Amino acid sequence: MTDRIFINAVDAGGQSINLVVRDGRFTAIGADCAAAPGAETIDLDGRVVLPGFVDGHIHLDKSFVGDRWVPHESVDTLRERLAVEKRQLAAAPPIVERANALIAQAAAFGTVAMRSHVDVDATTGLSNLQAVMAAREQWRGIVDIELVAFPQAGVVTCPGTAEILDAAVREGADVVGGIDPTTLDGDADGQLDIVFGIAEKRGAKIDIHLHEPGETGIAQLLRIAARTRAAGLGGRVNVSHAYALGQVSEDDVQRTAAALAEAGVSILTNAPGDCAFPPVQALRDAGVHVFAGNDNIRDAWWPYGNGDMLQRAMMVGYRSGFYTDEALGIALDMATHAGARVIGKDNYGIAVGCDATFVAVRAPNAAAAVAGVPAERWVFRRGESDTGAPFAPALRFTR
Repeated sequence: MTDRIFINAVDAGGQSINLVVRDGRFTAIGADCAAAPGAETIDLDGRVVLPGFVDGHIHLDKSFVGDRWVPHESVDTLRERLAVEKRQLAAAPPIVERANALIAQAAAFGTVAMRSHVDVDATTGLSNLQAVMAAREQWRGIVDIELVAFPQAGVVTCPGTAEILDAAVREGADVVGGIDPTTLDGDADGQLDIVFGIAEKRGAKIDIHLHEPGETGIAQLLRIAARTRAAGLGGRVNVSHAYALGQVSEDDVQRTAAALAEAGVSILTNAPGDCAFPPVQALRDAGVHVFAGNDNIRDAWWPYGNGDMLQRAMMVGYRSGFYTDEALGIALDMATHAGARVIGKDNYGIAVGCDATFVAVRAPNAAAAVAGVPAERWVFRRGESDTGAPFAPALRFTR
């Protein structure tokens, strides 16, 4: 057995605590708790302890992290963007190399789990998925990675994609994806028939990119909620982005939120900087499960991002007008517990019985950590430091 006690820690509310760990799990947490005689002592020196971060939406196959800087190219249409992406990725290092670089960077910031969307279509087949699956295997036990088979170019309008989606789930994808059933495919029911059909047949989850605007987007959300309810898939269906929820009236938001909550459909946002996004507080108040992710990171779609989910929590709070400690706690929850619930990560959190996987940062409490995004991170997985040297600051993580 391995016994350790982390002393002089601070909990989310700013109270001093100790954390006792045995064989990689928390056995006691509190101001006065003590470890067994002979336990190793690690002094956190007043750092606040946060759950390991969960990135609910990332694209590991698209990023140029680990490669040269690639200047962004402006385009006018989705098809033009896809053409630019295809050309730029053809000149980039192999997917496994770039995916490993991005996972390593995210892990250094304290990410312990992520959901990655991976492009699949009749042209590329399963090659992207197989590459990211290889990267996932290399990180097993360090970062849990759930994979979405993502039909970036559409489903109905791209012959053979339905079969590829089904094959991707058989191959090892955990989630079947969709995208803009009306504005991209022009056949909402046709796309949703395929996506929900595969999910029901294979026991997979669903995650649909939805950029459709205004009333079109709201109609799509209601359609997805109705299908989820009818299929009994509550808690297994997510809609990513859902910009329409930030573009319609409060009454429309409330009506749609009620349907989503009743059906058990969650919403993912990265709080993008150039468009409206879902009203987080209103959705949560209505009972909708809302979580956060980084989305694209330094790729053909945009040049921003570094994989830091604490920074993403700050962005969610900043764009949502979250100022109180309680509200900043919501932003942190979206980057931790809320995402863990969607992915299905077990034994998660800073609680007795859970894996002793956490991030310690120099801040007086969790709210201050979200607002200030301290650069230094001490990352521990099952009570062990990430650096390979016992309990040294985990500023970098390399493989």
